[in-house]
Amino acid sequence: MGFFDRWAGRPIKLTDGAFWRGFFGLGTDSGEVVSYDKAMALDAVWACVNLIANSVKTLPCIVYDQDGVTRATGDDLYDLLHDAPNMDDTAADFWGMVALCLCLDGNFFAEKKMNGGKLVALNPIHPLKVDVQRNSRNERVYEVTEDGKKRKIGEDRMFHVRGAVLPGCDRGLSPIGYVANTVGNARAAEKAAGKWFAGGMSASGFLKSDQILKPEQRKQVGDMLQQYAGSDRAGKVMVLEAGLEYHQLTVNPKDAQMIETRQFSVEQICRIFGVPPVMIGHASNGTTTWGSGIEQLILQFIKTCLAPMLRSIEASIRRDLMDASTRKTLSVKFSVEGLLRGDSTARAEFLSKMVTNGIYTENEARAYEDKAPLPGGNHLIVNGTMQRADQIGMQPPANQNNPAPPAAA
Repeated sequence: MGFFDRWAGRPIKLTDGAFWRGFFGLGTDSGEVVSYDKAMALDAVWACVNLIANSVKTLPCIVYDQDGVTRATGDDLYDLLHDAPNMDDTAADFWGMVALCLCLDGNFFAEKKMNGGKLVALNPIHPLKVDVQRNSRNERVYEVTEDGKKRKIGEDRMFHVRGAVLPGCDRGLSPIGYVANTVGNARAAEKAAGKWFAGGMSASGFLKSDQILKPEQRKQVGDMLQQYAGSDRAGKVMVLEAGLEYHQLTVNPKDAQMIETRQFSVEQICRIFGVPPVMIGHASNGTTTWGSGIEQLILQFIKTCLAPMLRSIEASIRRDLMDASTRKTLSVKFSVEGLLRGDSTARAEFLSKMVTNGIYTENEARAYEDKAPLPGGNHLIVNGTMQRADQIGMQPPANQNNPAPPAAA
């Protein structure tokens, strides 16, 4: 079984037309064909997509009761979204998969498996194998092609998350499809750089002779030059005879602007995914990797890249995985505070403000740090007096041993 047959762990037939169109990719002005896997072969695309997917992996998806505060751990939906959406994937794997599909295709599909009307699993489907249609009642119908066979899934049995959407469109817009030219240009630059290094970073040249060479002599000269071609032979001294003179047609990398072109491609790709370049190790235009400026870039990444994606996922969960009655009693949110766990200073400041302003109890803050609760730690306190919120304004009892002096007449 070849690589093509093992794609996504499922056998692919030649009749799977939609899959092969996506697999072989789209043509571009640069002549490069762009598909999802070819785009991911670019280090900048891989770094951006992997950063977004790994960030979403760290954020637990939590189901809350009607108050939006208490975790609904007794509800089956909580176990499904927080722990294991199916038998094969953990919650981290599943939500990372959602982010990956949204970055590449703009769509994520998972079939809902039911047992007696109860949702028991969400099985992801490769987005290239799904075609979204409408039936006579204007309901969405998902046509899935597997093993050369087509089957249709109703919208009540599909969990569908979309990225950017145009009015009247049932599928989200594919980021890679819409910026195929940009990705194709980056691939062309990578190929040019590879050929540059393969040639020992030297352009081709010509040999000059005052004699007319016979065909066999030209072949001998060509074979001789092959001994000095390639990066592994760079630095060798070429020996010429019979009046031959070598004239090099070389331009250096700076003149060819090879480095500048590749750097610009990285910045373009980061712009597509909404990732600050410094977060994938690309510092340009004087950007430093230290100080408060980087903290602001990370905050920008959370607000402008992750937050909209998480909001789309939450809204899709509410639409596809919750019925009318459940929507009134439950809510689903990703806990973005999980991103603070890697920064001890920011985490300590966050918890301090939440406790001293009466938002978190001491035990809730300790639970955030995986610490056991303490007796008396389930009360809210306020900053300044450090008094329990339910006792603010109450007169403390008088000290019996030292009674207050009588008021002056």
